[in-house]
Amino acid sequence: LPSIDRVQVLHLLKKHTGSRRPASWRCDPITQSKEESIRQITEYRNTFQQLLETDGVNAMTQAFRDTAQQESDCGSHERGGDLGMFGRGQMQKPFEDASFALKVGEMSGLVDSDSGIHIILRVA
Repeated sequence: LPSIDRVQVLHLLKKHTGSRRPASWRCDPITQSKEESIRQITEYRNTFQQLLETDGVNAMTQAFRDTAQQESDCGSHERGGDLGMFGRGQMQKPFEDASFALKVGEMSGLVDSDSGIHIILRVA
């Protein structure tokens, strides 16, 4: 397999009180627990997974973008969670590893980084 040196992903982030910077455009300061962030992200993931199974990858991707736009604690929410193309060494390690492990159109499990709890959808 050719090694990939760049990927493009959408992600949805929920920060918590233990996050590196516990504030976002949605809430300053962030007051929710890590457990609450995990619960929310798990719920979103289950919804997207169900949509994938019933309506396919395009429907899931659109729902992911829409939800990230309204709910993600990352500045990328303005772009539906799109972080653009990035290479290795540009993101926190757990996030990078999860992103590069995905196939295009594949969604990650829960990813725990210094920023908070994420789910990632690789789009390119």
